[in-house]
Amino acid sequence: MTQGERIKEVRKTLGLTLDKFGEKLGVKKAALSAIENGKRNLTEQMTISICREYKVNYDYLTYGDGEMFEDLPETILDELCIEYDLDDDDRDILNFYLGLPADARDAIKKQIKKIFVKE
Repeated sequence: MTQGERIKEVRKTLGLTLDKFGEKLGVKKAALSAIENGKRNLTEQMTISICREYKVNYDYLTYGDGEMFEDLPETILDELCIEYDLDDDDRDILNFYLGLPADARDAIKKQIKKIFVKE
């Protein structure tokens, strides 16, 4: 698999269009398409930007080695904590909740709705 093909795989895994993927990188759709299709080479700077912005494993993107993402679930949780100014207890609660089976999460949601829904 080429670097361009790996970029496309990353983008598709994230569920992003060429436009949305390029937005964070400051790159136009046409430039990304050319890289994905092997018509243009991936620069080191672009590689670093993709890895930084999307938490992609550098070795995966460059050589095809290792996992696609760098500890993505933890990274997303960390970003949420930063964005919403959550402390360690909030993080632990979220992490616990996310690890529950769907039926247990549904039961918790029902209880929370009972508390906050005023009839």
